[in-house]
Amino acid sequence: MMLSRTTRPARTKQRHRLLAGLTALAVVTSGLVAAAVPASAKAPTPSPVVTSENGRGNVVLTMFQWTWDAVAAECTSTIGPAGYGYVQVSPPQEHIQGTAWWTSYQPVSYKIESKLGNRAEFQNMVSACKTAGVGIVVDAVVNHTAGADTGSGTGTGGTGYSVDSFPGVPYGANDFNDCRANITNYGDRYNVQNCRLVSLQDLRTSSDHVRGKIAGYMNDLIGLGVAGFRIDAAKHIPAADLAAIKARLSNPDVYWVHEVIGAAGEPIQPSEYLGSGDSHEFNYARTLKSRFDGSIASLDEIGNGLLTSDRAGVFVDNHDTERNGETMSYKWGAKYKLANAFMLSWPYGSPSVYTGYTWDNKDAGAPGATSTSVPDASCSDSAWTCTQRWTEIAGMVGFHNTVEGTSVTNWWDDGNNNIAYGRGDKGYVAINNTASAVTRTYQTSLPAGTYCDVVAAKDCSVTRTVSASGTFTATVPAYGALALHVGRTGGTPCTVDCPTTSATTVYYSTSQGWNAYKVHYKVGTGAWTTAPGVDMTAACTGWVSREIPANGATVTAAFTNGSGTWDNNGGKDFVLTGQHAQVSGGVVTSGDPCAGSGGGDGGGTTQGDAVFAVNATTVLGQNVFVVGSIPALGAWAPASAKQLSAATYPVWRLTLDLPAGTTFEYKYVKKDGAGNVVWESGANRTATVGADGAVTLNDTWK
Repeated sequence: MMLSRTTRPARTKQRHRLLAGLTALAVVTSGLVAAAVPASAKAPTPSPVVTSENGRGNVVLTMFQWTWDAVAAECTSTIGPAGYGYVQVSPPQEHIQGTAWWTSYQPVSYKIESKLGNRAEFQNMVSACKTAGVGIVVDAVVNHTAGADTGSGTGTGGTGYSVDSFPGVPYGANDFNDCRANITNYGDRYNVQNCRLVSLQDLRTSSDHVRGKIAGYMNDLIGLGVAGFRIDAAKHIPAADLAAIKARLSNPDVYWVHEVIGAAGEPIQPSEYLGSGDSHEFNYARTLKSRFDGSIASLDEIGNGLLTSDRAGVFVDNHDTERNGETMSYKWGAKYKLANAFMLSWPYGSPSVYTGYTWDNKDAGAPGATSTSVPDASCSDSAWTCTQRWTEIAGMVGFHNTVEGTSVTNWWDDGNNNIAYGRGDKGYVAINNTASAVTRTYQTSLPAGTYCDVVAAKDCSVTRTVSASGTFTATVPAYGALALHVGRTGGTPCTVDCPTTSATTVYYSTSQGWNAYKVHYKVGTGAWTTAPGVDMTAACTGWVSREIPANGATVTAAFTNGSGTWDNNGGKDFVLTGQHAQVSGGVVTSGDPCAGSGGGDGGGTTQGDAVFAVNATTVLGQNVFVVGSIPALGAWAPASAKQLSAATYPVWRLTLDLPAGTTFEYKYVKKDGAGNVVWESGANRTATVGADGAVTLNDTWK
C-alpha cells in the first residue's frame, strides 16, 4: 500500500531514526508482498579483517564501470580501511558489445562475462573485498534483455542472440510481454510494466520460466558470495513478480534495494515494493540539488513525506541522474562535496556514495573502453573521479560510522545557507554553502577535548578544541564544512589514504574571466593529457585548482577555456614543481594562494558562482554596486544593490550564488556616502546562469 504523505509544521525538527543499514530487510513469505522480516534475519555482513580508523558501517560505494580487478585492489588499499560497508558494482552478466556505458544494461545471457571481467575475476573480487571487510552488491538487470532495435549480434561472452532469441538463457518469443511498443504513458500502470523501456525487450516476469531463470542467475551470484542486489528498473516490473522471484532464492533474506523512480501523480510508487526490499528515494537527491542551488536552511526537514528512514536508500547522484541533470554531480565541484557531507552526517536512509569517471558525452563509456573490455580504473588518471579518496568523503564515512544511531542535537541555521548540528555526544557538523568564509562560536553536545576536523585534512593536522561547556569557535571556509567526532581526536595518526607531498596542486588565477578553466599537462617525460585537458575546480575567490599526481616530477602545463583560447606562456608552456604552484599573469610562484581561505581538492568542474567583474574608475568615497531584475540583485532598487570589492581596482568584483538557469537583466551603479547614485548608460545588460549554476561576467563601465 502506498505510504501517505504527512505535512509537518515548519521548524519542528522532527527526526527520523537512522537506517540500520543493509541488515534491515523485508522478505517474501509467499508469492505476494510480505510482512517485515524478523530481527534474526540479516543480510550477510563480512567481518572486517583490515584496520579501519573509520570503523565499519552501512555506507555503500557505487563504483560505476570499475572492473572486477580494479574493485578488488581498491577494496584492499582504500575502501576497506576507509570503513565502507559495501561496494555496488555494475551489472556482471553478459551483454551486447559496444563502447557506450549503457551496453552493460542490455543483457544477452546470465553468464558472468562482461566488459568488466570474467567469472574468475568476479569471484576473486568478492573474496578480496570480503577479506577487506567489504560486501558486494550487484546491479541486477532483470526487467529486460537487449533492445529490439539492436537486431542480432554476439555478446561479450561470445553468445549469439537476436530480437526474440537469447539461447544463452534460453529465452524465446513467449518469454517477452505481448506489448511490442515503447512506453508512452507513465500514468498507465500496464503501459509502464508491460511495454518496452526505450526498445528493450521486456521480460514476461509473470512467467514461471522467466522467474526461474532470473532466480537462477541471482542464486549463482549468491553462491559466489555477493551480499545483495540493486534491482535495476524495478518500476517496470510488478511488485508481486519481484516478490515471487525473491521467494525462489537460496537466501530469500538477501538484501534488495529497488530502483523505483517515484514521481508525483504516477500510479507506481517506491512504497509498493517494500515487501521484497528497500527502495531508492529519488526525491531525497532531487531535494539536495534544489537546496544546494538555493537555501539549505530547511534541510532538517528533508525526510518529510518520504519513505521511512529504515527503508530508504539515498544518494547525491547515480549513473543516470548525473547525466540527465536530475541531481547534482561531480561537475558541481565544492557544492557536490557539501551535499555528500550532509548525506553522510544526517540520520535519514542508507547512504550510497558514487564514483565514476568524467564525461562530456552522456553516452561515453569508461576511459579507454572498447566494445568488449574496459581498462582498470586508476586514481592517478584524472579521468576517473575517485570520490572515495576525496578528503571530505573519506572523513565523513568515518563520521557516519561513529555517530550511527544518535539523534540530531543543537541544530542551528542562519535562515539561508549556513547550517550546523550535532549527532548526540558523538559528532558535530557545520556546512557553509556561500562564497564567503563564516566565523562563529558553535554550541555542541561533545565532551570537552581536541578533535580532528575530518573534512579539512586526513592527517589530523587541523583540530578544533571544544570547551567544557561544549562550545568552540571556528572559521568555516567558503563552500566548505567542518566535522568533528569522538572517533578522531587530536593526535590520532592517519592510516587511510594519507596525504603525501608527491602530488602537485596547481592553482590558476581566474583574472582571465573565462567561463571554464582546464589544464593541459604532462608529468616528467610522460604523455600529455588529451587536449584541451582536464577541468579545474573552484579553489577560493580568484583561483581555480587541480591536483596532479606528479610523484615529485616536474609538471609542464598550459591553460585553456576549452573553447580555443589558450595561455601557454607564449608558446613555452609553464614549468611547475613542488606541492603547490600558482600561475597568475604569466608568472609562476610557489605556495597555496587559498591558504586560510578554504580551498577544495579537485574532483570536478566549477559550480554555482555568478562572478561579476567590471572595470570602473571612481572618485574618493564612491563604490560600485550591481543591481538587476531579480531579488538577488535588488529587484532594480539601488538601496538593495550588491556591492563589489575594490581589491583589484580598477576592476571591481563580486561573487554571488544564483539559481541555475536564471536569466536576468542588470546594470552597475556608483554610490557615495551621501547616497548619491550614478547609473551607467545604455541598455540593460542581460545574462543567463549556466545549467551548472555558474556564469562569469567581465564588463566595462559605460
